[in-house]
Amino acid sequence: MKITFPYMGSPIVYYKIFELLGHDVIEPPRPSQHTIQLGVKYSPEFACFPYKVILGSYIEALELGADTIVTAGGNGPCRAGFYNEVHRRTLQSLGYNANIIVFDSAFEDPRLFWHNIQMLKGNNSWAKVARVVYTVYRLAQAIDDLQKMVEIKRAYELKRGSFTKVLDQITQRCYKEVKTLQDVKQLHREGLTMLQAIPLKEIPESQKIRIGIVGEIFVVMESSINMNIAEVMGDLGCEVSRSMCISTWVDHNLPRFLGKSNKAILKASKQYMEIPIGGHEIENVGGIIDYKKKGYDGIIHLMPFACLPELVTQSIVPQISRDHKIPVLTLALDEQSGIANNLTRIEAFVELLRTKKIQMTV
Repeated sequence: MKITFPYMGSPIVYYKIFELLGHDVIEPPRPSQHTIQLGVKYSPEFACFPYKVILGSYIEALELGADTIVTAGGNGPCRAGFYNEVHRRTLQSLGYNANIIVFDSAFEDPRLFWHNIQMLKGNNSWAKVARVVYTVYRLAQAIDDLQKMVEIKRAYELKRGSFTKVLDQITQRCYKEVKTLQDVKQLHREGLTMLQAIPLKEIPESQKIRIGIVGEIFVVMESSINMNIAEVMGDLGCEVSRSMCISTWVDHNLPRFLGKSNKAILKASKQYMEIPIGGHEIENVGGIIDYKKKGYDGIIHLMPFACLPELVTQSIVPQISRDHKIPVLTLALDEQSGIANNLTRIEAFVELLRTKKIQMTV
């Protein structure tokens, strides 16, 4: 099998799990304008933005020689649960006979879940599979830890781009150097050392601006389609914390006795949303409240245009903002998003937060 996967967040994590299991891996190119154009061309008009970008990535990867797509399913009322079947039919109509392996929850269809695992297991022993999965899980944690550090300290770097450069170097080294858990630990230590050595500006605590980013998982995690928002915020002098990353998504989807519970965030959302409606709307509502409790100055809510769960969240956000006295800026993203317009809105939002903070300290 020549395996590919949806490009989202840190593709090194997906790449490594298949490579260490002995498969040929074809990483899809980072989403570009060409990717988006391909997805838009062959997608239903009403499909949400992530659907279109993922379809474009699949086509690019299949053109590079991939014959198998491994992806996750969806659940609840969110249309993500239908992505895979519609993607499959679209690709078939275009002449691509790719095998699509979909991992839904093990609790929904245990037989299919284990069948998929056995397909990817190949001739490896179960002991090796366990080692590989744990190694890649720790790799995801390590990458996310370095990413979080970068998104906080980037706001104060003396030379613009220093943190991004180091993070890119460590990530690229992971492709060649990570084979065992010890390799992950070594690169994590080296990454921390390199990041801590970058010179910083001295900024008084009272002048620091902290912004939390919530929203649909794909647009929150994938910088190529969210205007590189974490880097943009850093260049504007703001610390950033994104509500979702790969390791936390894994933690929250594991059985409770294995994963880390997000019980506090889920509880916080109950006041505004009693039942799940698909996507990550409960985590987003609870996340806004959680960021306020942690002392953040503002929230940016990212949503794909016409995403049903996020439209519901968007309707609730003004009330949450008033109740908890925290400014929230909602940005809708799709293939027609005006980047200049959104950047102007972001700059104005940051200036509002900075002015508010100055007034509070006078």
